[in-house]
Amino acid sequence: MKIIILGAGQVGGTLAEHLAGEANDITVVDTDADRLRDLGDRLDIRTVVGRGSFPTVLRQAGADDADMLVAVTNSDEVNMIACQVAYTLFHTPTKIARVREAAYLTRTGLFDNEAIPVDVLISPEQVVTNYIKRLIEYPGALQVIDFAEGKAQLVAVKAYYGGPLVGQQLKQLRQHMPNVDTRVAAIFRRNRPIMPQGDTVIEADDEVFFIAAKAHIRAVMSEMRRLEDSYKKVVIAGGGHIGERLAEAIESRYQVKIIEMNPARCRYLSENLESTIVLQGSASDRDLLVEENINDADIFLALTNDDEANIMSSLLAKRLGARKVMTIINNPAYVDLVQGGDIDIAISPQLATIGTLLTHVRRGDIESVHSLRRGAAEAIEAIAHGDAKSSKVVGRMIEEIALPPGTTIGAIIRDEEVLIAHDDTLIESGDHVILFLVDKKYIRDVERLFQVGLSFF
Repeated sequence: MKIIILGAGQVGGTLAEHLAGEANDITVVDTDADRLRDLGDRLDIRTVVGRGSFPTVLRQAGADDADMLVAVTNSDEVNMIACQVAYTLFHTPTKIARVREAAYLTRTGLFDNEAIPVDVLISPEQVVTNYIKRLIEYPGALQVIDFAEGKAQLVAVKAYYGGPLVGQQLKQLRQHMPNVDTRVAAIFRRNRPIMPQGDTVIEADDEVFFIAAKAHIRAVMSEMRRLEDSYKKVVIAGGGHIGERLAEAIESRYQVKIIEMNPARCRYLSENLESTIVLQGSASDRDLLVEENINDADIFLALTNDDEANIMSSLLAKRLGARKVMTIINNPAYVDLVQGGDIDIAISPQLATIGTLLTHVRRGDIESVHSLRRGAAEAIEAIAHGDAKSSKVVGRMIEEIALPPGTTIGAIIRDEEVLIAHDDTLIESGDHVILFLVDKKYIRDVERLFQVGLSFF
């Protein structure tokens, strides 16, 4: 696939990295020559220096025969104009734009071929907000992913000493919970993936990924670790787009405080939020945190754009008694350094966003793609089409499907029903199939499984 990526920042660079290793023809456009040189030295891609909305620059990047344009520069306006130019002059089939400003997103009818021709809109702030919201709903989870509009969920937890299933074989999970069907999709032990079998023994500190119907998630979590009490008091450091959207989404269910430095932004937040308490000051101010009883906070969320400020305020909040700490980290190199110590969960906005982008790049009918363990693995929701003649999966039991190495099928969603995958489960046309890949080099093989043969047409 020939793909032009506009913007070599964190999102564009991470996307190029994901796609370059998958036999795609990638060209990255940016005004920053040094950033492009760095990307070009590391990856097998073309680079073009220039403004991505200019017709001459797009033509130089190969827009005449490109399959897809992904506009993820820091400017909403550049991204939108680039899609317009690609549509009008080059008839680019698929145009994806990152649009952050809520004022654009709330206008219906703005993004279609008669107005601004954007096929897929991506709002990183909304993706990250939803990601954090799910983590707040499941205390103790490291990652929570929705499939089929939330009917099934994939959850990552760290197994702790004292958990009922720790030290026991996976096949005993059914004995522990005879009324709950679940499947362990993968286990990461000391950062290495283990393909789970019935006789696999869960050890303390294993990172366990399991899939179940949404109603059963908390019951399965309780087998791996002692269930934590629900959060009540939430403190957010940073009243930017993500902080504001998160407060708006959760303030009806939790006691929320936002700490924001900018006085004008504080006034705006206090006028636009219902019950959230807005405090003007620095989240790294020890006296302010003590005065606001940070030791009573169930969760402290550092959501500013400054990695160092986020890390320092999180460490201070944890030291002063906050029960749980989550931190946004924009620099991927920092994520593994800080997670799991005083900082409970480090969130990478790029990796949270990248799954949304990958969904539209994958071949076959791929409904959603999610990056797991900071890009080490992927969860894919694919839709099965065709019949036993035209499809490699329809009409077959799971044990009959030639899955690539390191790939497991975790669940099947059929209409409103969540079916946890077993060897004798038969896949039907229209099923949403949830797959887990611990080795991303087999992505193409998984996509080919879900591509319908010509005999279907």
